[in-house]
Amino acid sequence: MPRRETQPYLKQGDGPIVLVLAPTRELANQIKEQCDIFGRSSDIKNTCVYGGAPKRSQADKLRAGVEILVATPGRLIDFLENGTTNLRRVTYLVLDEADRMLDMGFEPQLRKIVSQIRPDRQTLMWSATWPDEIQTLARDFLQNPYEVHVGSLDLAANKSITQIVEVVSDFEKYDTLLKYLRDVGDQKTLIFVETKRGCDQLSRSLAQAGYSAAAIHGDKSQQDRDYTLRQFREGSRRIMVATDVASRGIDVKDIQAVINFDFPGHIADYIHRIGRTGRAGATGRAISFFTQKDGGKARELVKILREAQQAIPPALEGMQGMGGRGRGRGGGRYR
Repeated sequence: MPRRETQPYLKQGDGPIVLVLAPTRELANQIKEQCDIFGRSSDIKNTCVYGGAPKRSQADKLRAGVEILVATPGRLIDFLENGTTNLRRVTYLVLDEADRMLDMGFEPQLRKIVSQIRPDRQTLMWSATWPDEIQTLARDFLQNPYEVHVGSLDLAANKSITQIVEVVSDFEKYDTLLKYLRDVGDQKTLIFVETKRGCDQLSRSLAQAGYSAAAIHGDKSQQDRDYTLRQFREGSRRIMVATDVASRGIDVKDIQAVINFDFPGHIADYIHRIGRTGRAGATGRAISFFTQKDGGKARELVKILREAQQAIPPALEGMQGMGGRGRGRGGGRYR
């Protein structure tokens, strides 16, 4: 526990000493689980607050006093504004997946939260990417920081993952998906789609086709999301269809295949999505459907495939000069 020896004991109504901010409730819950493990023997209390769950029980735990608070930005702002908690005692701040929080539009909330924390705090910022926006945030939030880079700053895919790119039309996606699902068999498979509606539609279509599939996205209740994740982890559901809420921050081991039914809008998200497989020395497969409207990302994708020594379809190579114009928002067709 940072600086614990010099900290006065918490009294009821005191705010936390450690604040960990995370972009999603799934990641926040994972962090809390680790806090539970390490805090059990040292009597360090923690709690986790996030949207999509009742406020009362979260508020009661905050008022009782905790050393560590794990929070998503929006729910924390709610509790700060209604006086449930405060950040006057915070001396240790962690921003986990800072780039993801910026992608989700949380920069105003982050700045509002950090402005309420004492300037002599310790701050840790974690980010999978290092764009200009994150560098600006780091300069504003950190003083004389140490930078630690693990691996290259250039986007690169895990070479343990076999990457397959299918250049298809929207109308060919579903039949192509069924072909690959027959191929992967009983392997645990994570399928990404662009929209919440598309997520539900594809999940229903696969269930009707006899596949053990379930959907997870931001409009699902926390109870539904937890239930779906538990089924997927335990293997009673072999296929999970997800929006990008699941691309980072969901810890599911032994995913053997990732399928990008809809190609992501940013190449960094492609790297994060396929990184759900091929972990801890295991091999994995990533299958991506690439349509005409995705053409603007062809050059970056070819570079990633080439650096990972993967096969590059001639049709994809031929799209490298495209500006990415196309019709519609994808999603294919479902039966």
